[in-house]
Amino acid sequence: MTKIFVVILNWNRADDTTECVKSVEKMRTYGFTFKTVVIDNASTDTSPEKLKKLTDKYSDLVVINNETNLGFAAGNNVGIEFALKNEANFVLILNNDTLVDRDLLVNLYKTAKLNKKAGAISPKIYFAPGFEFHKDRYVKRLYGKVIWYAGGILDWKNIYGSNRGVDEIDRGQFDSLELTDFATGACMFIRTKALKKMGLFDEKYFMYLEDLDLCQRMKLAGFDILYSPKGQVWHKVSQSSAIGGSLNDYFITRNRLLFGMRYASLRAKIALFRESVRFVFSGRIWQKKGVVDFYLHKFSKGSWK
Repeated sequence: MTKIFVVILNWNRADDTTECVKSVEKMRTYGFTFKTVVIDNASTDTSPEKLKKLTDKYSDLVVINNETNLGFAAGNNVGIEFALKNEANFVLILNNDTLVDRDLLVNLYKTAKLNKKAGAISPKIYFAPGFEFHKDRYVKRLYGKVIWYAGGILDWKNIYGSNRGVDEIDRGQFDSLELTDFATGACMFIRTKALKKMGLFDEKYFMYLEDLDLCQRMKLAGFDILYSPKGQVWHKVSQSSAIGGSLNDYFITRNRLLFGMRYASLRAKIALFRESVRFVFSGRIWQKKGVVDFYLHKFSKGSWK
């Protein structure tokens, strides 16, 4: 029987994680079994106690407590390593601020079975109702139908990843299975064969762009990265970190340099270098620190407070 492990990372948001787990535990199965693994990333709130109550309610739920905050990449790797040790065939990386359709795993599994070269698949993801970037644009009956992700687009010239279809009402315009530039770490269904060949998330990133890096390594090894319109997810966008601000400045600045210098064209690398010099002299404080840490090879958490 095929084994699937659902890995959910928690950091100081046990209520979101509880809602997420409740929706996950309602998922249907067909030709596979699944187990949910919650990784607590050294939360400083009441998460440990609340997650313990979840294990009392769901006997097949596993909670692993990290001693320190390992970030998104290394934190999820703890769950992936647990899944691999338990002979998983697939791993679903799922943000704890999501809610899932009951047929999410059934549809992702069917897609993976029909597409043997697929290393990673992400489904159509909507904003959770009320969490849209521009709520005033939509009447309430459209809440929950506004797209957050319908495939990934990688701008190789500027080294930016963006979500296709973001802010669009779903009218069936993204209802085809397609190759995509990257699967999103918010909900990424991964074939463990690809993980065993290419390795896990690169922990140098700590957070941001680790999903792009993993997908790029898979593509270079001959695996496909797919967007599937089936098996929807609803995302309470930006719950663990606010959009913009110093955290984004630091990790996106540093990690764009890390990703770009690995994979981009020479022209793009030169443009990144010039941009990094500008940031040193005229960027915001955490952009400057991100640049300096990249050139000093200070990765993982780096200088982040």
